[in-house]
Amino acid sequence: MRSLDCFSWFRENYLRHKLLIHKLKIDHVLDRRDLFSYIDSKKEEMIADLQSLIRQRSVSARKQGLEQCAAVVAGIMIKAGINAKILNLVKDSDHDDPSSTAPPIVYGEVKTKRKTNGPARTLMFYNHYDVQPEDPIELWDHDPYAGIIEGDYIYGRGSSDDKGELITRIKAVEHYIKLFGDVPCNIKFLVEGEEETGSIHLGQYLARYHNEFACDGVIWEFGYINEQNIPIITLGMKGLLFVELTAIGPNRDAHSSLAVLIENPAWRLIRALSKLTDSTGKILVTDWYKEVRDLKEREKAFLQTDSFDEIRFKTEYGIHSFLNNVQGIDIQKAMVSMPTCNIAGMVSGYTGEGAKTIIPSTATVKIDFRLVPDMDPLIQIERLKKYLAANGFDERSLSVRFLHGEAASRTNVNDPFVAVVSESAREVYGDAKISVSSPATGPMDSFSKNLKVPCISIGSTFIYSKMHSPNEFARSDLLLKTTKCMCAIMDRFVSQDTMRQDRSQ
Repeated sequence: MRSLDCFSWFRENYLRHKLLIHKLKIDHVLDRRDLFSYIDSKKEEMIADLQSLIRQRSVSARKQGLEQCAAVVAGIMIKAGINAKILNLVKDSDHDDPSSTAPPIVYGEVKTKRKTNGPARTLMFYNHYDVQPEDPIELWDHDPYAGIIEGDYIYGRGSSDDKGELITRIKAVEHYIKLFGDVPCNIKFLVEGEEETGSIHLGQYLARYHNEFACDGVIWEFGYINEQNIPIITLGMKGLLFVELTAIGPNRDAHSSLAVLIENPAWRLIRALSKLTDSTGKILVTDWYKEVRDLKEREKAFLQTDSFDEIRFKTEYGIHSFLNNVQGIDIQKAMVSMPTCNIAGMVSGYTGEGAKTIIPSTATVKIDFRLVPDMDPLIQIERLKKYLAANGFDERSLSVRFLHGEAASRTNVNDPFVAVVSESAREVYGDAKISVSSPATGPMDSFSKNLKVPCISIGSTFIYSKMHSPNEFARSDLLLKTTKCMCAIMDRFVSQDTMRQDRSQ
């Protein structure tokens, strides 16, 4: 080869190589187009992995199949190229009862190979593998643990909450590894097994394995897709106080003719319940709202951008009006910032077919109170007990049992992590809405306090996916889009070099 030709060849290939390196460093959009096409081509694999998770029963309320499901999750992670291991709390030698044992957590990790100025940023995915009970089984159209597919719908308990969501996170990491041989930032997974029963051991796990779980931001375990197929990015969750009130009557069920002499505990319970709220739903317990603050102006601004289809919602739930006939922006404000008092269930006496004339020996009600930021569930239950006693219902006539409590949590709307997530969602979905809080509850406060990082919810769950109900489903089109969104978040997350500095200001 002549020297001029050799020089030209070298120069051309050098420039091509330089352009390729430049493209790999900064042109994330083109890279993601290749990645997104690859994700679409792996749809069947995604569905198959979701089916394998649905088919492994994992009902935390019954301690059913939890260790087995943790093993399935770990296996799917390992197959995806994620380093996975099972974490356990040290068992208390004084307690041999299996029900006192904390379900295992599946921990996954992938470290980026990219060179960075300083420590690489770490993104955590928090999810759970446990599910709600399938009851009532007779209302399911299919076996709730079969993972039946009909078009874009995958039916089964946990298909949306939370096994479908978990699969989108795992697949995002897997596809990045297989297509590029690396991930943009450090990735961690924390997948627990008792979210549906209150995550009562999660705080202990976060304390015991604090170094393993250290990160710079958390993508929460779920996220709603609204009626227009637009994702709702949620920056917080309400807290929860769950209690059980029990009124005690005669030492056994008595003949109802004795109602002139024996007080019926069901009536006593009803009278106590009537003291808790007024007809508008306002909670009457003394000082219940003492710590409640109004939304900040920036938070109120996000209420204007949130969407809510009132007609579709009413049709879905078979109702004709909302409590207090709230409309427009007041609906959204109530959902994200108002405490609630809800009767979850009542049991007393004979409820079978036909008649049985008795005075029941007990009457029990389960109540969940949704809490907002700065409300402490332990303080609230003491206020509840004091209020009931002041109204004639002390512990001798009405016992108050604490079942579960979680504080509310909310990420600052100005946190740079919010922009990372919202820009990624808009890239994939074309649009996204931000809500300052979910009306639901999860252990987000444990992460905020223990890890001191922002937590944001975004996911694939269609708003009417029938979570916790018969015929729960996930949509494969939304699973694919959310997988792509997770990839975009990973990519943008590493480029936000100022996030840690901005958050401290």
